[in-house]
Amino acid sequence: MSFTGKYELQSQENFEPFMKALGLPEDQIQKGKDLKSVSEIVQDGKKFKITVTTGSKVLKNEFTIGEECELEMLNGEKAKAVVQMEGNNKLVTQVKGMKSVTELNGDTITHTMTLGDLTFKRVSKRV
Repeated sequence: MSFTGKYELQSQENFEPFMKALGLPEDQIQKGKDLKSVSEIVQDGKKFKITVTTGSKVLKNEFTIGEECELEMLNGEKAKAVVQMEGNNKLVTQVKGMKSVTELNGDTITHTMTLGDLTFKRVSKRV
C-alpha cells in the first residue's frame, strides 16, 4: 500500500491541550487550531518525504524506514528518531517521549500522537 498522495485535514481531537503540553504559546495555538492543513506524502520504497502545510507554516520531514533521521516536531524542535513500518499501512516512531502513529486505510490517514496520558488525533482524506 502506497502512502503517496495529498491529504486534507478533516478533523482533529485534543489540539489545544496537546499543543500546550508541547509548550506552544497560546497565540500560536489559537491561530493554528482553525487553519486548513494539507499533508503531501511521497513514498519511494522505504524512503518518505512528508510536507505538512498549515496556513503559512510548512513542516518538512524526510526519512527512510528503519534508519535514524532528524525529524522536525510540531513545535519546531528537531529530534533524532527511527521510523518503523508495522504491516504495510502503519508508520510508528517515538520522539522525545511522544509516540507517533500514522495509519493509512484506503483514502484516509489517521495520525495519532500520544504524550503521557494525552492523545492528539488528526484525520485526513486523500484529495
